[in-house]
Amino acid sequence: MSLLSNYTVIGGKASEDLAKKIAKKLEAKYLKSELRIFPDGESKITISGKPNGKIVVVHSTYPPVDSNLIQALLHVSKAKKHSSQVIAVIPYLGYARQDREFLPGEVATMGIVANMLKTAGATKVIVVDIHSKMALNHFKIPSKNVSAIPELVKYFKKLNLKSPLVVSPDCGGIARARDFANQFGVKFIALKKHRDRKTGMVEIRSKNQKQVKGRDLILVDDMISTGGSIVKAAEFLKKQKCRNIYAACTHALLIGDAEKRIRKAGVAKIVSTNTIPGKTGIVDVSPIIAKAIV
Repeated sequence: MSLLSNYTVIGGKASEDLAKKIAKKLEAKYLKSELRIFPDGESKITISGKPNGKIVVVHSTYPPVDSNLIQALLHVSKAKKHSSQVIAVIPYLGYARQDREFLPGEVATMGIVANMLKTAGATKVIVVDIHSKMALNHFKIPSKNVSAIPELVKYFKKLNLKSPLVVSPDCGGIARARDFANQFGVKFIALKKHRDRKTGMVEIRSKNQKQVKGRDLILVDDMISTGGSIVKAAEFLKKQKCRNIYAACTHALLIGDAEKRIRKAGVAKIVSTNTIPGKTGIVDVSPIIAKAIV
């Protein structure tokens, strides 16, 4: 990529490493930020250096979601004082699941978040594999969702898998599994899952899947939070006498003991991207984000 000296990348504490990689891809100036948390929980942000040109703020909003969201907004607000063009890169965008009123009385929080980003000064928003593309409809400024699937596929192509098969843990992920499978050059299946919207309990309602016997499986999802869906899917697939199970996702939240439960259910390895830092985040999405920026 050619020199883009008219860009400045500011990396928030939540996404420092990814921000540095994006700046390197853009050959842009990188500025870090300092974060201080007061005893009462307030966040204080200080940007080191003076940004210029188009400013790219990189800050995911993974747990603690509210704190990271406020910090992202503070970065955007400061950037706006130095530039009329502020690109907010929110690799993992929290609240994207709350894009509509599912049950009476619920708040469609995504609309509020979209408005706050605009009000803070963002002129464009870039996200990675947002949970619901409908959530982008809440933005009144240009917004772009980029897919990490090509980068995840590259990783799995390097593994020596036996007769690989892509599996979606539910029918809602069919498009994602199909895309992953097509790029990988293999087949895919989708399990039938039911989640109780009040209790959050998950159950697999699929019948026997004889085609998985003796094969390596890649369970594909956009995010793994508590791991409930992946655990139920893995337990079901193990009973079908499959070989190894890999869990592939863009965002590995892995709340609480999720990773331990997933491995106990029979998943050999969890592979995620660096939209959320962590030991499973081994697939770098900076190339696709940098491309989306320019």
